[in-house]
Amino acid sequence: MFLEAVLYALSGFFMKFSDDALDVENNTILGILGGVICVIGIGYLSVNFTDAATIFLAILLGTLLSGKVDKIGHLVTLGIFLAILAIFGMPYVGLGALIVCTIAAWLDEVGNDRESLKGIKIVEKFFNYRCALKIAVLVLAVLGGLQMIYPQLIIPGMNFFQPVTFIYFLLFDIAYEIAGLKFNRIYDGLKDLYRVRS
Repeated sequence: MFLEAVLYALSGFFMKFSDDALDVENNTILGILGGVICVIGIGYLSVNFTDAATIFLAILLGTLLSGKVDKIGHLVTLGIFLAILAIFGMPYVGLGALIVCTIAAWLDEVGNDRESLKGIKIVEKFFNYRCALKIAVLVLAVLGGLQMIYPQLIIPGMNFFQPVTFIYFLLFDIAYEIAGLKFNRIYDGLKDLYRVRS
């Protein structure tokens, strides 16, 4: 349980750090390094836990569908993630939950980039903080909790999440946001360290 929480947080942090290194600074080497750390975390989680496999596959599919996999660093980390799943396998993923989370992840990616939504405060904040996937994970986690109490609560083709998965996903998301807020300071610190060592 502790390991899962740590890996979700580390994965979120390094996913955002890798994205900003590639997209903001155009630093392929640092972007790939951050991406590799991220993908080791999400790879381990996806191989061992159904809920994690569903969430991270959905993020991958949503990103692909929105056209965001557009740099060599993204392709490298995508390849490593798929290789981990191919080598170690992964648990059964319910198609219904995967579709719901993929649509939510796609909405977050597309909505985050829509200029037409920038002036609408509530909508802009909703997509800036990628709330669609959070809501999807929360609903699936709540339904999973209810299913523990009422085992007859079954939707064919839909696997609900463990309630704790929502907490894990919040840790992932908080760490993701922290990496975005602190990126410039961390990046500048790494540049200064490199100069000292050079």
